Amino acid sequence: MSTRKAAISAGPASPARGAAPRLAPGLPPSLAPSLARRCLLHAAAALPLLALVRPACATPEELRAAIAAYTGGAVPATGKVTFDIAKLIDNGNAVPVTITVDSPMTAAAHVTGIAIFNERNPETDIARFTLGPRSGKAEVSTRIRLATSQKLVAVARLSDGSYWQQAMDVIVALAACIEGEAP
Repeated sequence: MSTRKAAISAGPASPARGAAPRLAPGLPPSLAPSLARRCLLHAAAALPLLALVRPACATPEELRAAIAAYTGGAVPATGKVTFDIAKLIDNGNAVPVTITVDSPMTAAAHVTGIAIFNERNPETDIARFTLGPRSGKAEVSTRIRLATSQKLVAVARLSDGSYWQQAMDVIVALAACIEGEAP
């Protein structure tokens, strides 16, 4: 009984004094440094990925690129689009916006799409709507979140292939979408 008691109180086998600890159970001591070196190489390889992290808000160049992608590179003309949004916004969490396009909405001439873009939210595309001649009215309404004071652009695509836009600068008192203060 005394030998059994001594074996229980000793607990699990531990490495002898002065012996190198093993990093992974069942791994020979000769592979332990190799495993540590491999982990270090994986961490070093992941460091450049930190440089690819997107900024907290979009830029004016990204706004232009998003509009160009939507229009297929065509430059939208100014006019025909009415952007109904307050110029001074108290809270950017739920901002009502209405976009109206001057169009007869017939089978021959109608609005096929409306898109809203922004300059300083984390993503440049806010919303894209698809319309047709049976929509009856070339008007869309929604609520959007705004990160900070910025420029908004509404672009309408017509059935004849033309694009029309209106830009609006808005001031946001209480920001949404991001934590902290926007640049």
